[in-house]
Amino acid sequence: MPAALPPTLPEELVEEILLRIPPDEPAGLLRASLVCKSWSQAVSHRGFRRRLQDFHRAPPVLGFLHDWDDEDIPDFISATVSPFSLAVPDSWLWQAVDCRHGRALFLSDDPYPEELLVWEPITGSQQLVPVPVMSDIGRTTAAVFCAADGCDHCNCHGGPFCVVFVFSVDSEDPDDGEYDTAACVYSSETGAWGELTVMHGGFYMHFTYYSSVLVGESLLYFMTDGGLILEYDMAMHGLTWFKAPYSCYSKGIPSYILMPAEDGGLGLVEELDPHLKLWSREMTDARWIPSRIINLGSLSLNGAQMGATCPVHVLGFAEGANVIVVTTAAGLFRVQVQSEEITRVCDDHGYGNLIPVVGFYTPMPQVAAAEA
Repeated sequence: MPAALPPTLPEELVEEILLRIPPDEPAGLLRASLVCKSWSQAVSHRGFRRRLQDFHRAPPVLGFLHDWDDEDIPDFISATVSPFSLAVPDSWLWQAVDCRHGRALFLSDDPYPEELLVWEPITGSQQLVPVPVMSDIGRTTAAVFCAADGCDHCNCHGGPFCVVFVFSVDSEDPDDGEYDTAACVYSSETGAWGELTVMHGGFYMHFTYYSSVLVGESLLYFMTDGGLILEYDMAMHGLTWFKAPYSCYSKGIPSYILMPAEDGGLGLVEELDPHLKLWSREMTDARWIPSRIINLGSLSLNGAQMGATCPVHVLGFAEGANVIVVTTAAGLFRVQVQSEEITRVCDDHGYGNLIPVVGFYTPMPQVAAAEA
């Protein structure tokens, strides 16, 4: 007599099991979705992503987009326990500048970019956005964020979004100063750019190596190549700039990156071999206040501890996951701010800018993936 088939697991029990696959092992969910149709439907359902977030809380860093032009290095650097990859837009055509709320933002890779590309890493959906100025606008940068009211950004794929475009130009009126810096906002709901917000005078700002930081719902911060900090208040339509703490310029080049502070305001992380020093900026009097030190002494290169002979360089910050990204001669590492846990990602390839891709990965159903 043939052996009887084992009883089928109840659907609710299957989902409880799948929820416990570690979120930093997305390949596990992908393999589970290939087991059978019912499992595929379970992990690709919109409600499963919600339960995944409720169960695990903090989303993982899936990997990094980068600007290192090398055919031997993939455009997406996986940061997960198991191998994982994403079909990133062609790096010969696009330069990654930002990633937030389930969307990555790219500028067309030309001396004077004419288009932006909004790409959803999980769904693969892409949308082109023309830049608001079609002339010589010099150095530019941009940011993307979800525009849905009350969204917790767990599953805002396909929803409304906004893009902020920032650039510096020669001033048309010498009385206002030599340079102007301007910003404007694109809404996917209207399909149009809003009015320019212009800051007269100041400096010609170059944006090459750093992505933006969003604080609250209306304050965006950009770091220039020279280490100045540009604040764009989207609610008040105001632009202003200020500096980091004096010690952050002691190496002759900026030795910090921006991050949200632990109190919810603006913060930064300064590299002090072999430590990272966290700062927060008070909203009332705009003073920088040191908060705490993260010791990286456990990192080593062939047994040599981090220090002057093996310096640490901060490359980025993963919003949502609260992770600092640092590189050393020993490799690329991520540092979890709360636990101070340090995890090696890969070898150091001399990256200039790393843009973390943060979120819960769940496989897309075949029909939805084909339509995305």
